[in-house]
Amino acid sequence: MTTAPSKWNVTDIPDQTGRTAVVTGANSGLGIATVTALAAAGAHVVLAVRDPKRGEAAAAGVRGSVEVRRLDLADLASVREFAADWQGDLDLLVNNAGVMNIPESRTKDGFETQFGTNHLGHFALTNLLLPHVTDRVVTVASGAHKMPGSPYINFDNLDLTGEYAPMKAYSQSKLANLLFILELQRRLAESGSSVRALAAHPGWAATNLQSHDGSALRGFLMQLGNRFVAQDNKAGALPTLYAATQDLPGASYVGPDGLGEMRGAPTLVGRSPAASDPATARRLWTASEELTGVAFPQPAAIATA
Repeated sequence: MTTAPSKWNVTDIPDQTGRTAVVTGANSGLGIATVTALAAAGAHVVLAVRDPKRGEAAAAGVRGSVEVRRLDLADLASVREFAADWQGDLDLLVNNAGVMNIPESRTKDGFETQFGTNHLGHFALTNLLLPHVTDRVVTVASGAHKMPGSPYINFDNLDLTGEYAPMKAYSQSKLANLLFILELQRRLAESGSSVRALAAHPGWAATNLQSHDGSALRGFLMQLGNRFVAQDNKAGALPTLYAATQDLPGASYVGPDGLGEMRGAPTLVGRSPAASDPATARRLWTASEELTGVAFPQPAAIATA
């Protein structure tokens, strides 16, 4: 197993001149840190955001080549519109956007919001954009996929109707992210594609992701953690940037190398057994195709080695 240098940081990102990247959820937190680093290295970066005004405000502080496009991952019509408008090659897709521990709600298409946004929205976006992708897809997962209680995909009740709990739903969505990457990489390899699918998690990063928690007590505890345990968004983005720019095998999972993978330099990390099961990954893929109406592209449409 290859480990990143203990002090790997944004200055180690290879020259990205001539490359184009899309970063979802790019107007704050890990997203804007990822955009800033990639643009500084020479990439043209598209901030895919739900609120273009906030996206433009964030982009104004970035040095380099950037643009803002609207994308609402909780609305499959918006996802389809974004993908349909894409022209030309896309070297890198970073599936970063997400919601965490929110009160029970539904997306515009009727899915439980955390599963619908964190997984189904990115599932549809990735498959619709794959004919344009030339290098890799990086999806931001979370250590929450292996929270106590052994999270699993509840195929009999994906929306967790009648048994919803904010953290349970978040953990399921993050487990889905890792299973998605596992099956995506299998399909890419089977197709003879040179495109790679990878995942990363930030450890505990102080961002506004925790600010919408459905529990006041848990939200308070998370704010304490942000102050005394977490690393900042720039450090939290390093695993994503490492996965996005280093020569790693498909299906690699990158996270911090510190205690409990809470903070530290990026390195390859392990998944839970539930996140490593190819049969569950294939079953989730089939369910996701049925729910979104979006399928894996024909092999002839994907970049090959």
